[in-house]
Amino acid sequence: MKPLASRVKAIQPSPTVRLGTLTKDLQAKGEPVENLSIGEPNFPTPAHIVEAAKRALDEVPMTKYVSSLGIRELREAIAEKSRRENGIPAQPDNVLVAPTKHCLFLALMALVEPGDEVLMPDPGWVSYDPMSRLVGGRPVPVPAADEAGFVMTPEAVAEAITPRTKAILVNSPSNPAGAVFPADVFRGIADLCRDHDLYLISDEIYEKILYDGHHVSPAALDGMFERTVTVHGFSKTYAMTGWRLGWLLADKPLLKEIVKVQEQTITCVPGFVQRAGVAALTGPVAPVETMVAEFRARREVALQEIGKIPGLEVARPGGAFYVFPRYRGSTPSLDLSERLLKEGRVAVTAGSAFGAAGEGHLRISYAASRDSVRNGIRAIGEVLSKR
Repeated sequence: MKPLASRVKAIQPSPTVRLGTLTKDLQAKGEPVENLSIGEPNFPTPAHIVEAAKRALDEVPMTKYVSSLGIRELREAIAEKSRRENGIPAQPDNVLVAPTKHCLFLALMALVEPGDEVLMPDPGWVSYDPMSRLVGGRPVPVPAADEAGFVMTPEAVAEAITPRTKAILVNSPSNPAGAVFPADVFRGIADLCRDHDLYLISDEIYEKILYDGHHVSPAALDGMFERTVTVHGFSKTYAMTGWRLGWLLADKPLLKEIVKVQEQTITCVPGFVQRAGVAALTGPVAPVETMVAEFRARREVALQEIGKIPGLEVARPGGAFYVFPRYRGSTPSLDLSERLLKEGRVAVTAGSAFGAAGEGHLRISYAASRDSVRNGIRAIGEVLSKR
């Protein structure tokens, strides 16, 4: 048979999905596994959000196609939230509704020509690199490791810029280390975007899961709205991972081109799911506040337990729900994560999944219960003590 497309063969399967599958296989066999590998809150979706989706199915019913941009009511709610909370001068016509992960792909597809370079943090989320490759771009890792507090500094970005650079991708609070980029870092990166005529893609999915510092949306900075694509969503903030609902914000001329990709791929997000999004943005904030408060407590549990393990060093995360400790020794992190799963029955993600600078680290998610976090990290300590 003829070979498959080189763009697909050039990328690797998602390591986080792979580990999740191995974990579920063990659990299906009755093996107890503490799963600290997945970025999925273990809370139920708040009841008022679920009820809104039910009403949209029962009373309308919203089971037909809707606009590829998204239903007007949700786009209005997103634009209002973005103006009020983030200072972004957004109107409903600047909003496109899609799964958050797909929003990132849509932005890259619309912005990146074959051979264009996309700057991204290293370590950074596992899908930034393969997504850039799938659209024909060249991912360029920018150091954002321990010594920089896991922040992609303007100085590091400036060193990576070449004539082929097209876009810079930022993520704050960040995955995998929970770093919160200070305002002066974003101002420096914004200056570079304006000076070199670059686009900025800002992944803000963890905005609400913030413990220290302040969230900055770069699209709110002077001269940045027209060159920034802001990507956000409901999965983490409202425990809606399975709903596959998010959004992007962009200037009208850019959004006009991005929506073409949406029209020719998934067409639209189901209307009843979007009604749930309206309820999330306009409904009570107490469920979110309760969840973030619990994440804050789990962070302390994780840090305390890691502090008891000789050979692990960890930076205090300012947001998201991950810790990214460095371990001693030369064992590849993928091998170590598999050993922890087999011997300790605890699932964590290899640091190398997030880029070369992530090697020597493990990503531990505290989106699980306090007991799971405590027991899982203690199991890590027991396995490491045998080395």
